[in-house]
Parts: sequence; structure tokens; C-alpha cells
Amino acid sequence: MKKAIGFCLLGMLAVAFCAYAAEVKVDFGKTVGSVKRVNGVGQPPMIGMLRDWSMMHYLKEAGIPYSRLHDVGGWLGGGLFVDIPNLFPNFDADENDPKSYRFAYTDSLLKALDTNGAEPFFRLGVTIENFVSHGFPAVNIYPPKDFAKWARICEHVIRHYTEGWADGFKMKITYWEIWNEPENYTGNPRNPMFRGKFSDYIRLYGVTATHLKSKFPHLKIGGYGSCGYYAGVGSDGIPAPKTKMAKTREIWLKCSHEFLAAVRDNKWPLDFFSYHSYSVPAEALRQVRFADEHLSQYGFTPDKCERIFDEWLPYVGHQNLGSALQAAGVAAELIGLQNGPCDVACIYDARCGVGYYSPLFNPLTYKPHKAYYAFTAFKELRDRGTSVAVQVTGDKNLWVAAAKGEKDAAVMMSNDSDKAIPLACDFQGRAVAACRITDKDRTDATVSFPSELPPRSFLVAILATSSSVGK
Repeated sequence: MKKAIGFCLLGMLAVAFCAYAAEVKVDFGKTVGSVKRVNGVGQPPMIGMLRDWSMMHYLKEAGIPYSRLHDVGGWLGGGLFVDIPNLFPNFDADENDPKSYRFAYTDSLLKALDTNGAEPFFRLGVTIENFVSHGFPAVNIYPPKDFAKWARICEHVIRHYTEGWADGFKMKITYWEIWNEPENYTGNPRNPMFRGKFSDYIRLYGVTATHLKSKFPHLKIGGYGSCGYYAGVGSDGIPAPKTKMAKTREIWLKCSHEFLAAVRDNKWPLDFFSYHSYSVPAEALRQVRFADEHLSQYGFTPDKCERIFDEWLPYVGHQNLGSALQAAGVAAELIGLQNGPCDVACIYDARCGVGYYSPLFNPLTYKPHKAYYAFTAFKELRDRGTSVAVQVTGDKNLWVAAAKGEKDAAVMMSNDSDKAIPLACDFQGRAVAACRITDKDRTDATVSFPSELPPRSFLVAILATSSSVGK
């Protein structure tokens, strides 16, 4: 009788657990495309003014596909790297003369990236000048005084790095992005990116994109690193949160409408459109969905124009650097981007420096923060290659993606909440061969697959092939 009561209680507890647990079902028979290249980074881990490249190996170890080269050339870059005014210091010089260019510093950076398997995502423009909002004069963020010449300068930069011009290289650099956030406080003296009217930027884009595409039809030319779609409301009907920045964010949306209309009406090239968000994962993914719909409304459907989310970071703040909170948020957003309408993404950023926006590396130890291991976890999905269908019910804070390869499979999960999430997983009989977890107390620790995912944590599990089950 006691045994019967005991078994009954265990059964009731099991039923209660299943009702409370988040249910995860992975269908390895249903593929949903390739694992996406959403695990790119912004500026790479450059150490000190002498630009020690010794930390670049972390990019290779995490399988980083792209490093976007924005904000590399300013005060941290000593005014020497990547930016057009750094590559071509005297705008009045002859743009056809190799002696007019200063390539050596950027050559060194790009060689370090190439050695470590990260393709440069080349931003043609300038580094942000945040100091202008404090009353200091702008330096390099004015519109070029001759748009056609600026386009020809960009042409020679591309030739140097992809065709060997001026003792250059034949590197694979697919994406060439024209400027960054030109509408940042547009029309306002505080604008730290483009001290001109947004209409000036639209004209600069038209001149430059048309010229570059005529010279390099095989490369992808686009822009413009939009400040983002915080104000957008898509077909899901979820309203944008009200903030003190609401008016500015409406201007950003208006600028996007103006830009896309001009590109469409003038038939200018737009191989990709890039945009940004520093919202928490669920809100950022709402904006990603809106961007997809917004582009399609102007005729820039996914088959014609890639969606590139090349600045993102959840839980921005000094207090969150190195924390499990930010690490779980980064993991959740990677998973969300894999499952959402986005082609390429780059977190902002992978620098090893002091600042709000340096989530991956500790500048005091030169070692990775917890969030870096979200990228090594995502690499397990990329290494398998084929994304498979996942169904999650029971908790909206649980993010899951899965992929299969020829030999085995991988599942990545993140708990973007302050409560533990009990798990009820259906892996179609595949055994868990290995599991690594990162949470408040552990960093990329090897563990048995848990019955619940701790608060603010993520894991990656390697699953055996179906043929090995039961052997």
C-alpha cells in the first residue's frame, strides 16, 4: 500500500513538473536552412595604441565570420585606421596616385583578421565623434566636399584590398558599407556622425553606391547603419515602448522611409541594408521583424536585399559587463537572430577596452567575459551547419536553436530571466554526449544536462547521432 501511494505521489509530481516545465521539441527531420552568419562582431580586440594583435585568436576560436570595422579609426585608433580621412589624409591630393594613401596601419589590422579567419566588414566612412555633444568641434564627420571624388577614393581603397592595387592584397571582403548612422541626431549640432542634412547623405549614398557597383558588380554595396527601428510597429502589432527618445526615434524611422524611397525611385544599388538596436532581446527581435517588413514594403525583398543587423547589444551598462545577465542576453539574442529574418549580424563590439559597449573581453585581464562564451556556444551550431525546427512552449524567456551535421547535432538554450526554468526536452531519442553551461557561478563549465536552466544562464549540448542511440 505504501509503495502504491509512493508511486502515485511520484506520478503526480511528474505530471506537475511537466505542466510547469518549458517543453522543448527538436525535430531533426525538419530542416529550416543553414545556420546563419549572425555571430559577427564589431571592432576586434585591439590592445593598446601599438595595436598588439595577440588577442585576435579569440575570434578564430569562436568561429567569428565577420569583424565590422566601424569606430576603429578614432582616438582609440590613433587617427590611423580604416576611416577614409585616415586612409586618404589630404582630400585635395590625387586620388589616382598610390602615394596619396596611407594604407600601412589598416593593412596590419586586416592581415591580423585574415590570419584568424574573420572577414572584414568594411565601413567606408568615419568613426563617431562623441565629443561634439560636449561642445568640442567636429573633425572628420562633415560630408565630403566632393561626393564623386570621395566615391573614387573608396574605389581605390577597395582595389587596394581586393585587387592588389598599390602593393595591396586580394582579400575576400564581401561587404562595403557607406557611412554609419548619418541620421544620428539629424539636423542637430549634437550629431556625432554626420554634420550635414540627411538629404546630403542620401545624395552621397546615391553617388557612391552607383559608382562602386559599376566598378565592382561582384561585391555587395549598401548602408547605412541606421540608428534603428525602435519606433516601428510591424504586423505583430506590438507597440514601441514610450521613452524620452521617442521623438528622435520617430525621426530615425522617417529618415529610413526617405532613404528607401530615394534608392527605389532612383534605382540605386542596395545589396544590403544595415541597422542597429541596443534593446533587450525580445524588443530587439521585434525590431528585426519590423525591419524585414519595412524593407519589403519598398520592394527590397529578402531575395534582392540582405538584412544586416550590424550593431546590437542587450543590457548595456558598465555594471553589466562580465555579468551572467548580459551573457544570457547575448546568447538569447544570437538564438533569436538565428530564428528571425536576419542574414548577418555583428555585436557591438569585440574591443578589449573600457566602455559600455565592450561585452566580450576584460581590459584588465585580457581574458574573455562570460558573454564571449555565447559565441563559442553558437559556433557549435555553425559547425553542424543545418538548422532544424524547434518548438518551445511554456516559457517565453527560454530561447532555443538547434542544428545537425553529418556526425552529431547541437542544441543551444538561454534563460533570459531571473527565475530558473524547468526543462522537459524531446530530442527524438538522441543522447546528450556533452554539455557546457554559463551562469552566475560558472563559465563555460562542463556539466550533465540539467533538469532546469538556472536564472540568467545559457548552455550548449552536443547530441549523439540517431544511429548511436541505444548502443
